[in-house]
Amino acid sequence: MNNLPSMEDLRLFCMVVNKQSFAASALEIGVSKALISKRIAVLESMLQARLLHRTTRQVLATETGHIVYQWAQRILTDAEQMAEEISSSKIAPRGLLRVCTSSGFGRNHVSRAVSAMAQRYPELEFQLELLDRPVDLIREGFDLDIRIGAVHDQSLITKLIARNARVLCASSTYLEQRGTPACLADLVQHKCIVIRERDQEFGRWKLEGPDGVEMVRINGPLSANNGEIAHQWAIAGHGIILRSMWDVGPSLKRGDLKRVLPDYQQDANVWAVYPSRLSTSAKVRVCVQFLEEWLATTV
Repeated sequence: MNNLPSMEDLRLFCMVVNKQSFAASALEIGVSKALISKRIAVLESMLQARLLHRTTRQVLATETGHIVYQWAQRILTDAEQMAEEISSSKIAPRGLLRVCTSSGFGRNHVSRAVSAMAQRYPELEFQLELLDRPVDLIREGFDLDIRIGAVHDQSLITKLIARNARVLCASSTYLEQRGTPACLADLVQHKCIVIRERDQEFGRWKLEGPDGVEMVRINGPLSANNGEIAHQWAIAGHGIILRSMWDVGPSLKRGDLKRVLPDYQQDANVWAVYPSRLSTSAKVRVCVQFLEEWLATTV
């Protein structure tokens, strides 16, 4: 092999693998699909191996492609961190930071934090994606995930950046019509608004109370995969919700909602989650620290 792959071709290859599409990759960086295809062909020729399976619907890495993808990520990260070590980027971080979080928390908190961060660090570029589904950070190419609730993946680095809890609440209208539950078991007789959002279990609430952790099965005529919609339904009197204080706090203060069974709550702390390969990344470190300081005044 007379030549080595270029960093840009490796970066393009990783993007195609993550997006499983030439067209989506081309759209992402504002070039033609033909150019992406040409650069991948150059990379395959240089490595003398087929790296991608191409179909009419998607593009998938071959077995060899998976090996190249893992090495490419390592090479790109190492090159970036080398630049950080020998430049002023420890003081003024630079480069693209891909961040994901859930839609409600992203719109209400993370987006505003990113706006402020972009003003403080003009050499940083941010790509924020709001996703109400489990995210594979490594496969999807994200640098940082801001998650609500427990993190169970031991292959990722986690840092607690804000304390938070989910609480039970309902509108006065609903409670006047259906009564107020006196114990956790009473929830079975109530209309509960079910949310399926990232770490939340569907149709079952696990709460911590005076006797430790308890489980209750719940049901109701309304369910959604978006917590903000469920929040509005609760205000409209459709039932009881289990929702983060960062979301329902203002509604509780205004009296639009009232706490139900206040001795019970569910842990929903805010965590910064990122791949171990970025453990020394200046831009990730700066972002996590900024978010921790920002959320301390807003959550």
